[in-house]
Amino acid sequence: MFTSLRNRDYRRFFVGISIANLGVWMNHTALAWLVLVVLPNGRASNVGLLLAANFLPGLLLSPLAGAFADRYRKRMIILWSQVAMTLITALIAALIWTQHINLVTVLSLALLNGVAKTFDGPARSSMPAELVGLDKLANAISLGSASWNSARLLGPGIAGGLIALSDTAPVVMLGTATYAALILTMLSMPDPERPAVAKQRGQIRAGFRYVWQRSDLMLLLFVVFMMGSFAFNFAISNAVMATQLYGRGPGEYGILGSFLGIGALSAALLSARRARPRLRHMLIAIVCYVCFSTASALAPSFWLYAAWMTPLGLSAITAMITINALLQLTVAPEMRGRVMSLWQGLVVGGAPITAPAIGWIGDTFGPQWTILVPTAMILATLVIVMSILARGRQMRTRIRGFAIRRL
Repeated sequence: MFTSLRNRDYRRFFVGISIANLGVWMNHTALAWLVLVVLPNGRASNVGLLLAANFLPGLLLSPLAGAFADRYRKRMIILWSQVAMTLITALIAALIWTQHINLVTVLSLALLNGVAKTFDGPARSSMPAELVGLDKLANAISLGSASWNSARLLGPGIAGGLIALSDTAPVVMLGTATYAALILTMLSMPDPERPAVAKQRGQIRAGFRYVWQRSDLMLLLFVVFMMGSFAFNFAISNAVMATQLYGRGPGEYGILGSFLGIGALSAALLSARRARPRLRHMLIAIVCYVCFSTASALAPSFWLYAAWMTPLGLSAITAMITINALLQLTVAPEMRGRVMSLWQGLVVGGAPITAPAIGWIGDTFGPQWTILVPTAMILATLVIVMSILARGRQMRTRIRGFAIRRL
């Protein structure tokens, strides 16, 4: 399960991202609470606008970020991205503390933060392949997801408890301080060996052309786009379900994120135990997601709703880890940064549109519909993918075959 951690450089990288991820989730929780409850005229659509501001740069700039990750040193890209994110979130904390914060300011700074995260994403996603090699890549991807979801487990609970005790400003400042761990890690690590990529024009077009010619990658990226657009709107649905339907406060809102994190962390650790990713893992996980999501929308009590978060997180993250591993194992090394930038862009691709729309649905029709409508879209995605695979045996063989041969 932990074989990748035997590599010293990956172990240092893992520790750095684990600490920084905790701060990211604390800040996610604190800012969502800020725009929903603390600022005037708080409502679900404000949380949707916050998500849209975070994700819009990923939609627009991901191809450029991927080309940067393939051309330049990933360590330096991560380093300067983290410095930028530290300065932006520290400014947000200062503005909250001095009570000079408003919704427009939060959204503007979230947009800038999204730009930094967009360049950080492809470099961070593709760096493990250079640290551990292809034979341990699936394990490294799963452990990276375990790090992210451990933070998902702890971050919201810590943030919710601190908000209840004090205010959102100390939470954002504490979350910002954790970014120093990854900055120090990048400063202390040597640059890993990587295949040389010629500095030439048209690298972004070459990345798109490479993916367009691979129908197996197109199918996987389609699933990524739909899951990213509709399956991960927990910041909206949990906020409105906790506050509006069940009448709970910041502590219980944070607990929902922790229950979700338990399932997500379990998914990452179970994936780390597998020798290789399989297409059926993705399909079974999506089926389970649809079932558990529907059950959570109909939960009659807060604690039953919270209990459904664990299997929901397990199924959603299992699907995404499987797709991530299949993508990285089947692409050419010199294309990995650009393909992973498409992954990142598609994970957030529809969110600038769907997040405000889902927030509006919650304000108009009720909290449960922030879950039921996205679940219906994931069900439609499952039907489409199953239809394509049923008619395209060659595509199934190609997806499995590439992964097995590369391993």
